[in-house]
Amino acid sequence: MVKVKTIERPNPQDRTAEKKFYVQAVSKGTTDLERLAYLVSHQSTVREADCYAVLLSLLHNIMDELKQGRIVKLDKLGSFQIGVRSEGVDTQQEVSSFLVKKSHVNFRPDTRMREMLDTMKFSLEA
Repeated sequence: MVKVKTIERPNPQDRTAEKKFYVQAVSKGTTDLERLAYLVSHQSTVREADCYAVLLSLLHNIMDELKQGRIVKLDKLGSFQIGVRSEGVDTQQEVSSFLVKKSHVNFRPDTRMREMLDTMKFSLEA
């Protein structure tokens, strides 16, 4: 179960408006590649070091494919794709790659993960 907590935030569009209360997910920690390798190795006949090496290789290859502008689809997990934030200009002639201010990775979960999100249970942290 995912714990949530109450936070108070101002309206970013109107800083003079009254603040409102929202719910925010609370993290229980982090799971890294080493931990994932450990978990996978204990659920299969593959050794932990081999799992870790495969996961590192997967990460390296995902990053290489994203750098080349490809969408990386991992069946049953989802798809990764590069997205950008840019400045707006008045005419099409002014558009250039220099308008890109920041890049990020978009993740779109696959059906199985979306279903997990749809059935997620939450509890309010005291």
